[in-house]
Amino acid sequence: MKNQLIIPILLLMLVAACKKQDRFETESGDSTAPGKVTLKEYKPLFGGARFFYTIPKDEDLLGIEALYTNKNGQSFKFMASYFIDSLDVYGFGSIDEYTVQLYAVDRSGNKSDPLDVKVTPLEPAYTRVAKTIQAKAGFSSFFLDWQNELKQNVNVFVEYEFPQGGATRKLTTVFSSNQAADRRFVNDLFLSSNEQVKVRVKVGDIYGNMTDFVEKGTFSLYEDMKIPKQTWTIPNPNDSIGGVPMMFGNGLEGRSLKVIDDLIDRGDNLNFLHTQSRGKTGRSADGNMPWNFIIDLGGYYEISRIITHQRHSGGLANVSRGQYYRTENVGMYRTYIWDDDTNKWEQVMQYTIPVPAGLTELEFVKMGEAGDMAYMYPDNPKYTKRTRKFRFEAVKGFSGNYTLDDANCLSEITLYGKKSQ
Repeated sequence: MKNQLIIPILLLMLVAACKKQDRFETESGDSTAPGKVTLKEYKPLFGGARFFYTIPKDEDLLGIEALYTNKNGQSFKFMASYFIDSLDVYGFGSIDEYTVQLYAVDRSGNKSDPLDVKVTPLEPAYTRVAKTIQAKAGFSSFFLDWQNELKQNVNVFVEYEFPQGGATRKLTTVFSSNQAADRRFVNDLFLSSNEQVKVRVKVGDIYGNMTDFVEKGTFSLYEDMKIPKQTWTIPNPNDSIGGVPMMFGNGLEGRSLKVIDDLIDRGDNLNFLHTQSRGKTGRSADGNMPWNFIIDLGGYYEISRIITHQRHSGGLANVSRGQYYRTENVGMYRTYIWDDDTNKWEQVMQYTIPVPAGLTELEFVKMGEAGDMAYMYPDNPKYTKRTRKFRFEAVKGFSGNYTLDDANCLSEITLYGKKSQ
């Protein structure tokens, strides 16, 4: 009896599936164009427009297509399927009036007569970003800040020139971004205090629109040097300075001294510390984070910036991402200096290492090997007070959007600054 009921049901399902499939098959013999699109209204968007329309009746309708040509002669096509009654079009380079053609398209490739719609968009994202860009001098570098509240994809072209060997050298760097707020660095410009760098920028989008270059100033960079590690020492695990205990980093294959040996973990040398979930004080019952790594610099320095390197463990070939910007590595940290005047630790800054997006495995490796740099005073570059002791406090890992206490490894700490007089 059950089999007698099942067979008719399966047949009905098969017929329904075939009818549904017919909807998506091309009817090569059809030469009848769909009816014309009827516009209800359009709403201006930032650098675009949203069209609301009535879909014409047509058995093999595929969807609605929009087409426009920009001032450079480039044509752009956008399409929405037949079961949606609106279509977004982007890429307008200004707030001038544009003409967009709307077509109904069927599965045989037939198009309806075009419906010409004149639209005036809101200001596009790339020009809005360009207005917010600021350039500031840094240590052997300069950096740029910008806002992109629409989070659209933009390219920031940075052209900079500076003296070199009696001549003027001109370079260009391009940064791609879709973050609401972004900061990018142009590093390794080792200029003296009387050698200036001139900066100008322009911004483009993925549709070929581009601003003109805008001058962002001429300024001198701040000078610093790598603080030598030969005289650095670290306390024993659980030894305290100013009431703060040194973490335990000798778990499993890790060793605390690896963090100050000027070598980074490359997947084949196990060059990192490992807390083995005992980092906080060295006692396993006290949990893992936050934990503190304390360094005696062997002399008095004023610190400008820090570069941290993560555990890699990406295999012997050193071409895969491994653990870079992932579990076990420190994603958020704080820095402190010891103030001799107050006999206390003074917090300098808190920093969250951004996770790069859209990179290949090899690009992740290159970024990880370069390390993650941060200024002691990110928004206003300057040196710290003179200090002999430095403290790195690991706050969170990368996991769970910087919410988990799973960072138990660190490969290297490198500090920059100047010798205190």
